[in-house]
Amino acid sequence: MLNSTALDHTWIAAHIPHHGTMCLLNSVQAWDQVRIQCDAVSHRDPANPLRAHGRLGTVCGIEYAAQAMAVHGALQAGPALSCPRVGYLVSVRSATLHTARLDDIAADLVIEASCVTASANNILYEFNISAAGQLLLAGRAAVVLDAAALHITGGSS
Repeated sequence: MLNSTALDHTWIAAHIPHHGTMCLLNSVQAWDQVRIQCDAVSHRDPANPLRAHGRLGTVCGIEYAAQAMAVHGALQAGPALSCPRVGYLVSVRSATLHTARLDDIAADLVIEASCVTASANNILYEFNISAAGQLLLAGRAAVVLDAAALHITGGSS
C-alpha cells in the first residue's frame, strides 16, 4: 500500500540536491518501498530552467523522473539522512515520447517511478509521466549512487 502522506515542494527541496527553480517537483502524492508518485506544475512556468528556444521538450521529463527517483531514495533513507545522497543518472533506455512538448500541457504532470532492481550502489527504475490520464513519456533509468566506487577498465597506459 502506498503511503499517501503528501510532502510539499519545501520538503522535496530540503531532501534532494536540486534547489531553486531546478527543483521541479511540486509534491509527493504517494510512495512505498518500490514506487513513488509525484506531481509537478513547473512545466508551465516560462522561467523553467530546462526551457530552450521558448519551449520545454518532452525529453526534459526525464529530469522530472530523475528527481522523483532522488526523492524516493531520500524517503527510503528516512530521517537519519543528514545530507541528500547524490545519485548519477547513468543510462536511460526504452524512452518513448508520446508528445513533443510539456509546456503546452494544461494539466499538472504526474510522475511515477518504480524500482525494478536495486543493489547497494545501483538502481534501475521504470518511470512514466502523464497528465489528465494521457501518457506523455515512459522509459527506464539506471542510477549509480557512488560513482567513485565504480571500477573503470580500459584507457591508455
